[in-house]
Amino acid sequence: MNTQEYIQLEEKFGAHNYHPLDVVITRGDGVWVYDVEGKKYLDCLSAYSAVNQGHVHPKILAALVEQAGKITLTSRAFRNDQLPLLYKELSDLTGYGMSLPMNSGAEAVETALKIARKWAYQVKKIPRHQAEIITCAGNFHGRTITTISFSTEPLYRDDFGPFTPGFVTVPYGDADAIANAITPNTAAVLLEPIQGEGGVIIPPTGYLKKVAELCKKNNVLFIADEIQTGLGRTGKLFAAQHESVRPDVTVVGKALAGGFYPVSAVLADKEILGLFAPGEHGSTFGGNPLAAAVARAALNVIVEEHLVERAAELGEYFVEQLAEISSPHVKEVRGRGLLIGVELKKEAGGARRFCEALQAKGILAKETHEHVIRFAPPLVIDKATIDWALPSIREVLNYHGV
Repeated sequence: MNTQEYIQLEEKFGAHNYHPLDVVITRGDGVWVYDVEGKKYLDCLSAYSAVNQGHVHPKILAALVEQAGKITLTSRAFRNDQLPLLYKELSDLTGYGMSLPMNSGAEAVETALKIARKWAYQVKKIPRHQAEIITCAGNFHGRTITTISFSTEPLYRDDFGPFTPGFVTVPYGDADAIANAITPNTAAVLLEPIQGEGGVIIPPTGYLKKVAELCKKNNVLFIADEIQTGLGRTGKLFAAQHESVRPDVTVVGKALAGGFYPVSAVLADKEILGLFAPGEHGSTFGGNPLAAAVARAALNVIVEEHLVERAAELGEYFVEQLAEISSPHVKEVRGRGLLIGVELKKEAGGARRFCEALQAKGILAKETHEHVIRFAPPLVIDKATIDWALPSIREVLNYHGV
């Protein structure tokens, strides 16, 4: 089958809840992917940062195959020999005392919200069912009814109400707005250290530190959603570490399994996660032995191949090179590590057509929030590959007829 035949099948039989570029990928290797016609592309999206370790990393693949040949699922009704090792390795790497594994990022966010509410009633003594959680405009925490309840994107919300109560939304990057929103019923503040889906929005320097101080002063939990930014993407293990901040709760996913399997987790200390009692929360697949084995291998690759340091070094280089492009279409280049956004002027006609032009040159990037091109290649990329891509990116950004 050719590209158009695959597209026709998808359009006919699949729900139209995505608007992908018209490339049909059949295999991947490191930073490269190949379509069904045999054309090679540089992946500059990394499956929204799920493939930080590169496509089909051999060490993660080996762990997947080995574990799949033993046992894949026990449910949490029984114990398995991989999950305890993942628990310990997550704690050793992140410094958090406990973790709770789930599958998707949205499930992990929901888990964090649930434990924040229980903490509010059991520890802070907020009147039952009166807890409030502060969130930020422009956020993206998932697609469940609860997570879209505090989204500010009309497309995500308009036809999906009624919404879950208990959330207060303030502007992103404004610590004073959070201070003014805190009440005796505030249980937590939930935010992304960098808003990825929001357009690679980096808050002002000192913002995260101020939020952490406000939370501590007011006995409020600070929850950081590091599903996209965590595990090396920004040049630190967690993006909050750029301001030496340790949130009370950190949510991870995506790169936790290197693109092989859906694995997410909530990280916190025993004083918080230890509040869950048997039967209060769970998941048939969360923490299954296949997931745990894959996540262990994925974490090992991040450490052994120094991917955090690579992201810091190569991200700085990539941003510098992009910022030097003198294009009439570019409003701003911003990034941290290998999470980079090129914001286009509104008169440029939207980022999608630029992404389509990049695709024609063998580079896969994706528009976000209409006017931003996001560049987030796997962290295994090297300088030579960035240098290979830059002339094509420069040409696309400078081409007036795009």
